[in-house]
Amino acid sequence: MLRRNFRHTMRNPLAMFNAIIMPLVLMFLMVYILGDAFNVGVNYADYATPGLIVTTICYGISPTAIAVNSDMTKGFINRLRVMHVSRGAVLNAHVIETMLRTLVAIAFIIGVSFLMGFRPSASFTQWLGVIGIVVLAVLAIGWLTVAFGLAAKSPESAGLIGVPLMILPFLSSAFTPADKMGPGARQFAEYQPFTSIIETVRGLLTGAPSTGSAIAAVAWCVGIALIGYLWARRTFTKRG
Repeated sequence: MLRRNFRHTMRNPLAMFNAIIMPLVLMFLMVYILGDAFNVGVNYADYATPGLIVTTICYGISPTAIAVNSDMTKGFINRLRVMHVSRGAVLNAHVIETMLRTLVAIAFIIGVSFLMGFRPSASFTQWLGVIGIVVLAVLAIGWLTVAFGLAAKSPESAGLIGVPLMILPFLSSAFTPADKMGPGARQFAEYQPFTSIIETVRGLLTGAPSTGSAIAAVAWCVGIALIGYLWARRTFTKRG
């Protein structure tokens, strides 16, 4: 199943292109055009890169939702019923392929960030912490995306389901501190899951991790992953 998904990705390079090009455009926009307008107290490339990492995760989910829905609505799952194939392997393969594709895109974005002035002060151990949080976040969003794809009525609607997740990073501390936002938006940004994930990654990269943010980030990721997994398995069993 995983090899099949990789072949589909190679035949549709636009999926990887979209996951990279949009965060890249945002990076140039936020750092080179709008960066000096934000008073964040540090080099803006250092501040924005963690938010761009999360944005990259969100911009890479639509192809997964479409692929999962296509498998469900075009009869692929029905063909597996007469084969000795674990139907759960279909979902696992989509999640793993999404994770690997997204991590490649994130590595590319981080590389470009270095060219734009990103200078982290994280130790080796803190870099491992960054990788762990990012992988956990990708896993959580991956399972939620698979659940969205299974619940959608058509591949077209599955592609639109990811739009709210693409907007959420802009309503977090990704590009500007939450305490500089207006009433309502500030409270939402402070308590939504992406803010704790971004702040954890930001703290680790700057060499000043926050235990509170890390605990909140892990709790959010585990909770989202569990909800997505249970929802996906239930929908898969019901529709498959």
